Amino acid sequence: MRSVEHVVDFLKSHQLSVATAESCTSGLIAAKIGDIPGCGAVFERGYVVYSPEAKNDCLGVSFDTIEEYGLTSEPVAREMALGALRHSGSNMAIANTGVAQADSELDGVVCFACALLIDGCEKVTSETVKFDGSRNEVREAAAMYALLQIPQYFDSLVRS
Repeated sequence: MRSVEHVVDFLKSHQLSVATAESCTSGLIAAKIGDIPGCGAVFERGYVVYSPEAKNDCLGVSFDTIEEYGLTSEPVAREMALGALRHSGSNMAIANTGVAQADSELDGVVCFACALLIDGCEKVTSETVKFDGSRNEVREAAAMYALLQIPQYFDSLVRS
């Protein structure tokens, strides 16, 4: 898929409703979906959660997970996606947490997770991707990456 429009069409054709749980992209994923006419058929809600407290309060991310793996980790992204799925009327949730700008090896590292409710079962997949560029270039690239990966995430979760 090459565009957000194609992703929205994919969601419609598979009768998917998506919720977003965003940290480093600060709502960019939700905004990009919202730019597409007819997105209301597939977009249920979006969460922007930066702090550990927000991740816990809004999505139920465990403080133990945050302490053990770090705020920007795949286990946290997985719990964010599952929390968005459980706290919404959606059957799919996409989440990210990462570091858009830092003076360390974590600069540009973003963790993604996608959760899917299928036949009453919750499934989740996750990955970590490194992006190059300025803070806003990383955030933009991460938001587009998350959206364009939705069909692949869906396919891998349906097959698992």
